[in-house]
Amino acid sequence: MPGAGDTPVLDDALGERTPHVQAGIVEGVHPTIDAEQGDLAPTREHHEGAGIGNVGEAGNRVLGQVTYCLSVRPPSVDAVARELADVGLPHPLLVDAARAAIAAGDPSSARGRAEQLRIDLLHPVVNATGVLLHTNLGRAPVAHAQQATYSNLELDLGSGRRGSRRRHAAALLARAAGADAALVVNNGAAAVLLVLAALARDRSVVVSRGELVEIGGGFRVPDVMAQSGARLVEVGTTNRTHGRDYERALGPDVALVLKVHQSNYRIVGFTAAVSVPDLAGLGPPVVVDLGSGLLDASTPWLAGGPPAWLAGEPAVRQTLEAGAALVTFSGDKLLGGPQAGIIAGRADLVEACAGHPLARALRPGALVLAALQETALAYLRRDGGAIPFWRMATVSVEELRRRADALGAGTPVDTVAVAGAGSVPGLDIPSAGVAVDGDVTAALRAHDPPVIARTRDGQTLLDLRTVDPTDDAVVAKAIALCM
Repeated sequence: MPGAGDTPVLDDALGERTPHVQAGIVEGVHPTIDAEQGDLAPTREHHEGAGIGNVGEAGNRVLGQVTYCLSVRPPSVDAVARELADVGLPHPLLVDAARAAIAAGDPSSARGRAEQLRIDLLHPVVNATGVLLHTNLGRAPVAHAQQATYSNLELDLGSGRRGSRRRHAAALLARAAGADAALVVNNGAAAVLLVLAALARDRSVVVSRGELVEIGGGFRVPDVMAQSGARLVEVGTTNRTHGRDYERALGPDVALVLKVHQSNYRIVGFTAAVSVPDLAGLGPPVVVDLGSGLLDASTPWLAGGPPAWLAGEPAVRQTLEAGAALVTFSGDKLLGGPQAGIIAGRADLVEACAGHPLARALRPGALVLAALQETALAYLRRDGGAIPFWRMATVSVEELRRRADALGAGTPVDTVAVAGAGSVPGLDIPSAGVAVDGDVTAALRAHDPPVIARTRDGQTLLDLRTVDPTDDAVVAKAIALCM
């Protein structure tokens, strides 16, 4: 077969047999072929008009820098693509798979390439990892469906004039959090970026060194601040920051004091930090990036009150009550909604953020706002059961054990779940599930739908806290096929 990197071969494989292919048929001999297979090398004289149909009966012919096998002609891209119709992808994607396979000199690999393209598309999966807010799996599970219809996204139905997309989900979240106003953007980092750009561009923002966090993907608070145009002023040390550290940094150039919740790590031992009420007494507005987005520490939407694993987690309502001017947090973490970033607090500061040019670039669309509205309404109804995250997070261990026994697959075991996504780090949530000997995670991922599990001590663990009860039969079938 011809090599994938050789132009004459690639042109032929792609069905693009242009005149320059003929012209290069008998020019040059690869030195390795010339030395090791001298009996196959043709003479170097040029044959006028020599083309593919005039090579003769030798069977093999050296073309440019490759040995061209006339008896093994690559199939056409279209023919290979049509053989893949049952994969279920649009024809242009099948053509991509076929073309890549032929160019690699292995047409038979086209089906595998097409299957990989299909697998790489977004699919529903069953989360049996025990990580409630698994970033790789989309964080909080959200159910939202609507007909293909228009909405009053930016229409005031009373006056018939243009309205504001802040009147729906944002207004409801402000009410639920006890804030004067709120603004929704497309994620938590965007919320921080917008606040800094709108309120502190070309001015200083004071932050404790112990709060200069890095979140997943390598994004860091100092980098976000640099992009906003604000100037970072670090105070204190990694483990201890005092009120006097902030006081020494204050001056007319300071626009904000930023406090960042250590949502994805903990510093323990010889530590000190300054509380929000103490920071609020310094003068400049205090902005608190809570990240994880617990709406209210008293969890009035849960009949049983706050679960033990939430102990000490700061919440939006209480942070605002403590004196923060603004709070930023994510929509897809402890809030249990879609990916979004929320800015809540003083009306004048929220308005300044809404009026900044970045606000339009960072705003979410109607689908996200509709899903976020449903989440906010559930909070206002005090209906935690309507929010999938809280429904899963508060299931009793006894119920999970009962489900594990009923699976009839694997060995029932007690496990430990976690919130995940940088929420309540270091705190475990008692849970239960089943164990299977060996590492069968790859086989579980290959199931339809894929089941995502984890391994520990030579076993595969499937934690049922993150599995919807309606998917228990799927988990049992997937396990059975792996045994």
